[in-house]
Amino acid sequence: MATRAKKTSLAAADPKNFSPDQTLEYYREMMLIRRFEEKAGQLYGMGLIGGFCHLYIGQEAVVTGVQSAMIDGDSVITSYRDHGHMLACGMDAKGVMAELTGREGGLSKGKGGSMHMFSVEKGFFGGHGIVGAQVPLGAGIAFAHKYNETGKISATYLGDGAVNQGQVYETFNMAALWKLPALIVIENNQYGMGTAVGRASASTELFKRGQAYGIPGEQVDGMDVFQVYAAAQNAIDYIRSGKGPMILEMKTYRYRGHSMSDPAKYRSKEEVQKMRNEQDPIERLKHYILETGHAEEADLKAIDKEIKAIVTEAADFAQTSPEPQPSELYTDVYV
Repeated sequence: MATRAKKTSLAAADPKNFSPDQTLEYYREMMLIRRFEEKAGQLYGMGLIGGFCHLYIGQEAVVTGVQSAMIDGDSVITSYRDHGHMLACGMDAKGVMAELTGREGGLSKGKGGSMHMFSVEKGFFGGHGIVGAQVPLGAGIAFAHKYNETGKISATYLGDGAVNQGQVYETFNMAALWKLPALIVIENNQYGMGTAVGRASASTELFKRGQAYGIPGEQVDGMDVFQVYAAAQNAIDYIRSGKGPMILEMKTYRYRGHSMSDPAKYRSKEEVQKMRNEQDPIERLKHYILETGHAEEADLKAIDKEIKAIVTEAADFAQTSPEPQPSELYTDVYV
């Protein structure tokens, strides 16, 4: 299999190819993730969310664009920065927020918390707290799709820090060898915990990491939802045709620390503000929507109001849902 490593061209993701309805749906989806994560940060600060909590603020275009290119029956697995992925998979905001607060109404009945939610119904096979552990699991799900001839694919999300794990390359080898229907999405948010990519990776072009195994890769502007969708659609078409796995490196950025306990002193406030001012995925999309006349400012405010109501309802539900019964400790332990 020939290796194809390249950067996605702007022409392949011309916003004019997207309908006003699709464009507004991207805006709505990204706003839901942004506002949900902001509210999660507030609840964590109030002591209502325990343990670790990793926010997705700034990276919304990645999962929004990729998931919009997938179909019912496709599978998703990711790391512990997973709230946005759950929402993009269509998991109920109330259930996600209640899980964060460890309540009975949570999608994992309060036992998974921020990092370990799961939904068979939505094909979401969890966030995973061990760095890189989801990658071989994602390949296993892809193997199941191939073995059962479902015609579906498995999308595995991982970070720029996880990509240096040995198990990732064992997985690449097996996925290529068996031509598994696996989409590998590297969310390169520039920092693995507090270490910049250039300090941890000898090669910073992460989309080339599959070359030794003949796995094609593309580097994508992960702050542009149109480019993300176009690249994801091309990759999924390639994978679904039976040619094997493909890697997409999404160049993105997280505005908050690695987790809520990270003050992020390893980068300047000016760097973060520059990204917010020049590259924010939601603001870029909002500017395009207003510029093209796809919607008026009042229409976007109405969407914002709708999203705020959804998030407020989710937060209220998360705080009023009862805590799990002690007997829940013994359920869903073994299949």
